[in-house]
Amino acid sequence: MTQTSVLTPDQVKRYSRHIIMPQVGSKGQRSLMDAKVLMVGAGGLGSPVSVYLSLAGVGTIGIVDYDTVDVSNLQRQILHHERDIGTPKIVSAQRTIGEYNSNVKVVGHEAPLTSDNAMEIIGQYDIIINGADNFPARYLVNDTAYLLNKPLVDGSILLFDGQASVFIPGKGCYRCLFPTPPPPGAVPSCAEAGVLGALPGMVGSIQAVETIKLIIGAGEPLVGRLLLIDALSMEFRTVKIRRNPECPLCGDNPSITELIDYELFCGIDPATALG
Repeated sequence: MTQTSVLTPDQVKRYSRHIIMPQVGSKGQRSLMDAKVLMVGAGGLGSPVSVYLSLAGVGTIGIVDYDTVDVSNLQRQILHHERDIGTPKIVSAQRTIGEYNSNVKVVGHEAPLTSDNAMEIIGQYDIIINGADNFPARYLVNDTAYLLNKPLVDGSILLFDGQASVFIPGKGCYRCLFPTPPPPGAVPSCAEAGVLGALPGMVGSIQAVETIKLIIGAGEPLVGRLLLIDALSMEFRTVKIRRNPECPLCGDNPSITELIDYELFCGIDPATALG
């Protein structure tokens, strides 16, 4: 990736708290400005991730979402405001991010992510961040990122619970952790069970930090580790996860070499999947 050669005086001032950090410096800041990151979902997790990446100066942020802003979103989705009710989330997200940092390029993909378009959309970006709220989308994003050799920063939330991990091709994938989806209806959605409004801010901020670490090459990302958050007791614990040699996607003898029918795989009615 070719780096921006020189930081302008305004950029030096804006990102001064990054530049004085030995782990970031001007080189790291230029890497952030040159990075292309895709956020899958402009909802609970996509909101804090997109905001913090834009504030950090990530040059291009792609967002995949085809929903519109509903009043029930405003309890947790900080990308959107009362003025945005009824507006496509892509439009609202682009406007909000532009107000935070007008130098960031926000690319909207206002369409359902499917097996037909996932390779083309995800292939445009360096790092993929998963904020999808259903299992067909989660497996689709995982498989596409792996097949395109893209790092995947994964997160999920429900009630008071959250989790996050980073999957690097060759070092395991989401299927190593969850080989098969739960039966339809076994795991309630946030719309069915609820989610604490502040929880996406916790998990999304962790996803943003992990993304920044990958871009600048600092620290130890959550590769081979699953971070579990119980906000009700405020306990954090990390579980080690390993690449499964029997994994159908990234194992020694993979049976999945192209994108599949994820609605069928998850046993979900296509009319309700990937929403």
